[in-house]
Amino acid sequence: MENIKKFIKDVLGFQEDDKYTFILPNKTAMIQNKDITDEKIDSKKSVDDVKNIYTSIDVNLEYVKVKYNSMISSDVIIREFTLTARNRQYKAFLLFIDGLVDTDLINNYVLKPLMLKNTANSFDGDQNHVISEAVTNNITVRKVRKFDIVSYISNCLLPQNSINKFSEFSDIFAGVNSGNCALFIDTLDIAFDIDVKGFKQRNVDSANNEIVIKGPQEAFVENIRTNTSLVRRVVNSENLVIENIKVGKISQTNCAVCYLADIANADLVAEVKYRMNNLDIDSLISSGQLEQLISENNKYSIPQILSTERPDKVTKYLYQGRVAVIVNGNPYCLVMPATLVDFVSSPEDTNLRFQFSNFLKFLRLISIGITLFLPAFYIAMTNFHQELIPTELLFSILASRENVPFPVIFEILVMEISFELIREAGLRVPSPIGPTIGIVGALVLGQAAVSASIVSPILIIIVAITGIASFAIPDFSFGFHLRLVRFIFLMLTFISGFLGLAIGAFVYMTILCSLRSFGVSYMVSFAPMEDAEAPGYFIPPIWRREKRPNYLDPKKQYTQKHISMKWKYKKEDL
Repeated sequence: MENIKKFIKDVLGFQEDDKYTFILPNKTAMIQNKDITDEKIDSKKSVDDVKNIYTSIDVNLEYVKVKYNSMISSDVIIREFTLTARNRQYKAFLLFIDGLVDTDLINNYVLKPLMLKNTANSFDGDQNHVISEAVTNNITVRKVRKFDIVSYISNCLLPQNSINKFSEFSDIFAGVNSGNCALFIDTLDIAFDIDVKGFKQRNVDSANNEIVIKGPQEAFVENIRTNTSLVRRVVNSENLVIENIKVGKISQTNCAVCYLADIANADLVAEVKYRMNNLDIDSLISSGQLEQLISENNKYSIPQILSTERPDKVTKYLYQGRVAVIVNGNPYCLVMPATLVDFVSSPEDTNLRFQFSNFLKFLRLISIGITLFLPAFYIAMTNFHQELIPTELLFSILASRENVPFPVIFEILVMEISFELIREAGLRVPSPIGPTIGIVGALVLGQAAVSASIVSPILIIIVAITGIASFAIPDFSFGFHLRLVRFIFLMLTFISGFLGLAIGAFVYMTILCSLRSFGVSYMVSFAPMEDAEAPGYFIPPIWRREKRPNYLDPKKQYTQKHISMKWKYKKEDL
């Protein structure tokens, strides 16, 4: 009996484990330790409340070490040294992050001029600094200023092209986090932010997702300054304004708002900056996040801001009067406002003759219809409206489905989901295996499904045509949206045939007409009808593109003269 009790106690009884186990504190533990918690919070708050730089170098050094956890962080470098200025020595230290800076720049253009004695820093005289000198009526007038150690260091001792002076720690830390170095000097309540960036970055290469045959082959990279230089090099105008806005309380991500001051509507620029300045978030990592945060309506999957990796495409929209936003660390630029026509237009349309461009636009229009409606149309015809199918074709469809035990909706859902799986797998697997996955999925699995009488051969054709048509959409986000809406039309058509398809199309068009992108109607080229001067879907010849889109209300309405090719006409005919 004792053995049975011992066995039951060993199996079912609870024994406290003597081993140490880490457990996150719950609310009860936090309340019990309220005094300790409050003390830590007050201590932390006192550190975070510090804003202005102290005049004591030791206090600044200790504060910097605490903020950057220099005892733990291995890449945070604090270089203490003695600075020489006008034959006097000052205690100083440099703060920078290893891997973000160019160490040669720091050694040759920061430390050497400040530490080593030379004619600039060892000069010991009482002369004041001459700011300007002018001779009037044989009388020399000199404007002098007394010696100032801050101006002396920035103007005489630091041969760097970009030096800023800040009195708050937050500004200094923002520069250090972006790849600069900070110089703190004893007795000064300001610090120098010196541009010494030298981190590795990807070279400018051709676009991966927006490929064109006839056009520029450059694409954006992850560095914001490289991207802004690509835009400015193409725009080549002093009216191009690039404003920096920091988004994210912790990340402080740099975002560049680009627009042409003499063309873009001031209200549009103000609206873009207003939305970006009123984002209460901790971090911003990519332009895709920013796109969702500043879009007016996120209830639908319809993209309302254009995202592109091509500088030439951004430049084209800037010349129209739109606003572009470049996010640091992301190779995609956001352009706003955007309309439906923008998402089905390719960067190559402006580089080709208008006949070629309009033919491609017509093909894209057909591909949109096929992507949205072809599978739903097939279900409606085979399930509800067989009388609309020619007799020979109807017999062929019935013969192909004779041995298939599943309904049409099951077949088409299986094949559509399989196609999406193949598409996703081709993107995620290593690039050498990607084409193999597509071939195996499309040929082997498709043929095996037909041979096993799981699906009919005609359904394979329907799914294949639909998938190919979806690849003809130039914009990835809009193509993804069409692929999602296609499944909604499938279910509506399965329920009530052409009636469900018509109702779904009507609701879909109503939603499109109700959307607005930064005050511009999403269907501006088609609705509202009173906007007759808005550019249509098809583009006119280049000599007839005289006006900018009037729905943007630009400051300059015309892009060229009524007769732009003056070489074709005599002067008296102009």
